[in-house]
Amino acid sequence: MRFLLTVVSAAILLFVIYLVTGWIVDGYLGGNIVPNRAVPNAWAAPNTWRNWRDIFIVFMAAFWMLAGIATLVLVVALIFLVGLVRKLLRENAAPAIDSLKATIDSARGTVEFAGEQVVSPIIRVYSIFSGARSGLQAVTNLPNRIRGRKPAKKKGRK
Repeated sequence: MRFLLTVVSAAILLFVIYLVTGWIVDGYLGGNIVPNRAVPNAWAAPNTWRNWRDIFIVFMAAFWMLAGIATLVLVVALIFLVGLVRKLLRENAAPAIDSLKATIDSARGTVEFAGEQVVSPIIRVYSIFSGARSGLQAVTNLPNRIRGRKPAKKKGRK
């Protein structure tokens, strides 16, 4: 069936090419591909600029109509494409975003748990150590404070 359709389409295409070529050669170039007896009221090439202008106007109108139809087809295709993209986003992207949000919430919970269970005890121990060191430094530096001396700066620190 496909072969038959291809053969018929090729035959029609060849016939149309023959007709167009005959029309151009007979009408514009003065040839005789299609005999005048075969077409009793054969069209002759225009002989004035007015006739050429009218033919040009007709062809331009045909091309503008084709351009309008092509534009209309493109607008319809664009509307269809926008609808398809919206449908894909609604069906695929929204669940993916919800899944991502759930994953982020889970990660946030894990970080909060780690902060409470691991980091908080370390901070408490360090704060106790820092407080004890400050208290010890205050007690050992008491004579210098009473005399009004500033503690000596250690080399290597700013």
